[in-house]
Amino acid sequence: MTERHWASRLPQAAWDSLLPALLLLNVLTMWTPAELPVAAALTVALALPLVWRRRAPLTVFGVVTAAAVVQWLVDIQLPADVALLVALYTVAANSSRRVTLVAVAVVEVGAVLACLRWATDSAFLTPFAALTAMVVAAAVLGVNDRTTRAYLGAVRDRAVAEERARITREMHDIVTHNLSVMVALTDAAVYAQHRSPDKATTAMLQVSETGRQALTDMRRSLGVLRTDEPDAARHPLPGIAQLETLAGQMCAAGLPTGLDIDGGHAHIPATAQLTVYRLVQEALTNTLKHTPTGTCAKVRIECAAETVTVDVTDTGPPAPPVTTYGHGITGMRERSADYGGTVLAGPLPGGGWGVHTRLVFGGVP
Repeated sequence: MTERHWASRLPQAAWDSLLPALLLLNVLTMWTPAELPVAAALTVALALPLVWRRRAPLTVFGVVTAAAVVQWLVDIQLPADVALLVALYTVAANSSRRVTLVAVAVVEVGAVLACLRWATDSAFLTPFAALTAMVVAAAVLGVNDRTTRAYLGAVRDRAVAEERARITREMHDIVTHNLSVMVALTDAAVYAQHRSPDKATTAMLQVSETGRQALTDMRRSLGVLRTDEPDAARHPLPGIAQLETLAGQMCAAGLPTGLDIDGGHAHIPATAQLTVYRLVQEALTNTLKHTPTGTCAKVRIECAAETVTVDVTDTGPPAPPVTTYGHGITGMRERSADYGGTVLAGPLPGGGWGVHTRLVFGGVP
């Protein structure tokens, strides 16, 4: 175990107890037996509250300040005065700017009183400047610590929000698509069970396979599918190569779908290919859900060196202009925006519906 790892495993209270212990040890070695009781009592009053400084920074600051006032009244100088700076740092690191300014003012008044009483040979300015510099440094370090923690907290919150949004998009696309396909296949199986039992059996087998695919995709999206599991090899991460399977799945569900892929896609990153797959999947699912029987769809993918263009159209009936979009189109736009793309979705001039976007993956969008 490395020294850093060993240190990181110590409780925070142990670190907070270290300074009081050192200050008390110091006072035991530097004072005469006659002076020791008062010096030790004041050192304990100044240093011991620091053990609880993270739990109650303002209370600890008040107790340490009161102990420093008593010390000034009995006219005794102690190394434990550094406890005031530590308490000030803790207040600055955990309180508002106004509270920090008040604490700085209190300690600064103490610095003036200390210099007036203990400065040697009437040399006031030099020790006062040194003490002021230490007060300002303690406050600035505390404010910087508070700002850094707030920034890191905001970064964590943003990361959590982005991950939730990603999971929400994945769950919407996976559940909506697979349930739509399963419903269509089940309806087909019910219709064909008496006239063509073989077709009904095939449809139900496809329902089963679609359900397994959905479960695997959901587990992968939630991060619980390991790469060495059988389902991971059976259902690889969807990409452009899986669009042919998707088109066949849509055909089986009652939506004849043509697929045209122009250019090689081996150089396209896996995440960009997943985005293309989800965009096509959502567009076809919407067509399956919202168009009558007999509608056909066509998917065209153009792969270039640094871009990939996606076009999905259908032959559905003319649709009125759309002013609001559901979660599906919103999710498509969010996915596309990750690669600098803008989704254009709406009715086509000759009837039907079209979805178009272009993703940039070779450089800055």
